[in-house]
Amino acid sequence: MAGERVPELNFLRSGKVRDLYEVDENHLLLVASDRISAFDCVMPNLIPQKGQVLTQLSRFWFSKFSDLVPNHLCASRLDEFPPELLSRLSESSRAYLHGRAMYVVKGEVVPFECVARGYLAGSGWKEYQQTNAICGHQLPVGLRESSKLPDAIFTPATKAETGHDINVSVRTMANALGQELTQRLETLTLRLYKEAATFAASRGIIICDTKFEFALRNDQLMLVDEVLTPDSSRFWPAKLYEPGHPQPSFDKQYLRDYLETLDWDKKPPAPNLPTEIVSQTSAKYLEAFRLLTGQTLLEVLQ
Repeated sequence: MAGERVPELNFLRSGKVRDLYEVDENHLLLVASDRISAFDCVMPNLIPQKGQVLTQLSRFWFSKFSDLVPNHLCASRLDEFPPELLSRLSESSRAYLHGRAMYVVKGEVVPFECVARGYLAGSGWKEYQQTNAICGHQLPVGLRESSKLPDAIFTPATKAETGHDINVSVRTMANALGQELTQRLETLTLRLYKEAATFAASRGIIICDTKFEFALRNDQLMLVDEVLTPDSSRFWPAKLYEPGHPQPSFDKQYLRDYLETLDWDKKPPAPNLPTEIVSQTSAKYLEAFRLLTGQTLLEVLQ
């Protein structure tokens, strides 16, 4: 259920999807639940296997990017967890954590979302319609919704525990973090995005945009949290791409589209979801995983 906890560990906090536990002075356990949020509201229904998709897809990208940037992942399979940690977990906790937990090293999280955009969608499209720019990046006149940008751009955002993250300019980020660290983050974000976009294109997926999170440990940047998942990215099927309107996607846009048909003010409590919407949303997450990794989730978790 949505309130699932691991009672043997020191619970720190919950986000919309993830729960965080302290293991020891140097390590955390990051657990992706099957919760799903839309319009900043957590839905009452769980999406089967969603948390496992988020964790195992992040593991896939952490491995793929390991030569480009260090990351915080120590283990994401129970048989890789330290014996001391495993010995503290009950059988029910182990069953719940299977495939959805990351044992990670602690770091000082950078207080900005590092967003890369290669296409015009979402809040970027709304801002472009008003200003012909996104977060201070001036763009050509006449672009349409879902248009491919001339070059990928870096558009940071402030983190929000509740409500929307707020897009800010690179200058605002530099004023908070310093020019040198901001430049490192921008360069690394765009490099990761371009590498991922090239790989995904070979699998028939367009990565419209994505957000990365970073932390500092001993003055070294490392990639943390989730990476290039359907929760943190817009994945579009390349064969159906057609600029000028919203694109079909492998993320929770399917859920958002359904919610837009309801007489709901987008404030809690969120409405119960029909079984078909739950199952189709789960299927989209699983299909994104299969296309990107070349394996089914079941194969990976065996």
